[in-house]
Formats: sequence, C-alpha cells, structure tokens
Amino acid sequence: MCPKDGLRHFESHYGFFFGFFSVRYLAKLSSVGSIRDEETCERLRGLIQRQVQICKRSVEVMDAVRRGAQLAIDECQFQFRNRRWNCSTLETMPVFGKVVTQGTREAAFVYAISAASVAFAVTRACSSGELEKCGCDHNVHGVSPEGFQWSGCSDNIAYGVAFSQSFVDVRERSKGQSSSRALMNLHNNEAGRKAILSHMRVECKCHGVSGSCEVKTCWKAMPPFRKVGNVIKEKFDGATEVEQRKVGSTKVLVPRNSQFKPHTDEDLVYLDPSPDFCDYDPRTPGMLGTVGRQCNRTSKAIDGCELMCCGRGFQTQEVEVVDRCSCKFHWCCYVKCKQCRKMVEMHTCR
Repeated sequence: MCPKDGLRHFESHYGFFFGFFSVRYLAKLSSVGSIRDEETCERLRGLIQRQVQICKRSVEVMDAVRRGAQLAIDECQFQFRNRRWNCSTLETMPVFGKVVTQGTREAAFVYAISAASVAFAVTRACSSGELEKCGCDHNVHGVSPEGFQWSGCSDNIAYGVAFSQSFVDVRERSKGQSSSRALMNLHNNEAGRKAILSHMRVECKCHGVSGSCEVKTCWKAMPPFRKVGNVIKEKFDGATEVEQRKVGSTKVLVPRNSQFKPHTDEDLVYLDPSPDFCDYDPRTPGMLGTVGRQCNRTSKAIDGCELMCCGRGFQTQEVEVVDRCSCKFHWCCYVKCKQCRKMVEMHTCR
C-alpha cells in the first residue's frame, strides 16, 4: 500500500480520531504508515491550523505523537478495565463517544493521560536518538550533592513536556481560556504531565572491581508509563468538582463545595457529575451499558457483580480455559511448559 493509498484507507476508517482530541487520530496510523512529510500534515483531518503548522515544523516528531496517542488509549483501557465505563473506543467521532465531551471526571482522566502520553513518547524518542531536534538532557551533568557522577543519558523530559504543551494545549488555547471547559481541559492536561515530572527517578550503575561501587554514575529517567497511569487514576478517584468564578479580572476554577480544600496543580478537576453508565443509550455514543460485561461474584467493589450489573443480576456459565503449567527450565536456555485445561465459572451481567 503506497502512503497516499494508506492515508485514504486510514481516513475512511479512522477519520473520527481527531474530532474530540487531536492526538487520538494519529494512533491508528500505526497500522498504515508513518507521518513523513508536510503534505501528510495537511491531510490529517481534525487538526486546527496551528496544529498543522506544528506538524509541518516537527514532522519527525509526529510518529512519537502517534505512539503516545495509542499509549494513552491502552493505558486508559487498562486502568478502567474493571469499571462500568471501561474506556471503550468507537469508530465514530469522538473516539470515546459523548462520554468525554462532557465535563466529567472520565473526561478529566482522558485529557490528563493523553497529555502525559505525548510528553512521555516524545521524551522517549529523544532519549533513543530517534529525533534530530533533541537528545539526552545535557543539563544534568557534573557531580551530585550525594557524591555520584551524573552520566549516561538522562531523559529530556523538558523537551517532551514543552512539545506536549504546544501541540496538545493549542486547541484549548485557540478558543480562549475564558470558558470553564477550556480551563478544565488545560488544568488536567498539565496535571497529566506533572504525573511524569513529579515521579522522575534516578537510575545508577556501579563501576569497580567485582561489581563494587567505587564509582557510581547516574542519570534521570522517567517512571514506567504504567506508574504514570496509576498516579493519574488515583487523581481520578480523588478528583475535585469545580466551578468557574471570577477573581479580580481573571476567571478561575474553584471547588464547588467551599468546605473542600483547593485543588493543587497535580489534582484532576471536573465540572459535571458522571452518569451511572449502567444502560446502553443509542442517543449517547459511548454509553454502552454493562450488559454482557464480566463481573466478580465475590467482590464488593465496582468490579463486583452487584455494582457492575447495576442490580440487574448476572448469569453464570462454565467455560474452559487453557493455561501454561508444569514449566521447566532447560539448559540452555529456554522454558518449556505444558498446556493445562480446566473449567472455571464466568459471570456476566444480565
């Protein structure tokens, strides 16, 4: 498939991807090809003009943005796998349906994880030597106060965050920052990026005779993206409901309940209460309901059959599963396992 045919094929099937949030559209390009020239930027539906300009100036970075978008979807689906709304994607616009066009805490999570994933993927591309515009963070050098030598390739998180801010936030900033939803989105974008910044870690390697640590060289590294997802999910669980108020000449978001303490830059905020996600609603794309979803009969949490099935009850059937078992290590060097079959109960919502 030539690049132009690939793009046409992509747009006919996945053109929905940008309408809600631009980076979503790029993820599906992974099955078609890369974004390699300025002409491709012009043909990506859903980009606003300023994003097209950024795409043209930074074509080499766009493959990393595409990978970041897919990373966001995968992480969202992992974090919400046991909840009524499980981050299902749709072949419509927007990709998650109307669920996240509303100012709910689910939308807050999606914006935060998306901004974080673009920063993460671009930073990783810098460190791997994939991009000419950036590389390792050379500002980290010399000897640390703890006495170790800064060396190796420190992740250039400053570049990744700056690119995420310029590309992801521009859609909200182009509308002006006066609307409460724009303020919510921008706040959550930044909270997502801070989930990486606040959890940067120091990795070290020891040098010396027989592995002694006579000399230790260290570098700064991003946390695994699963850690970032876990942090943002915790912020989702403790998200603050806010409303817009005018303080002097500036419009800001403040807690709707004045008894709650003000949110921080790392917290998620939302404007509207979430629906219960119990029932399929054909008028609301993305509201798929929980009929047919698997549930945990013994759990009292949201993944339990009582809550997941919204009191409708559940049905149980026995299914055969195949697992690896009796695994043995063979010299050298592989592991050989048998396949074991067993019957287990599977519970699904009515």
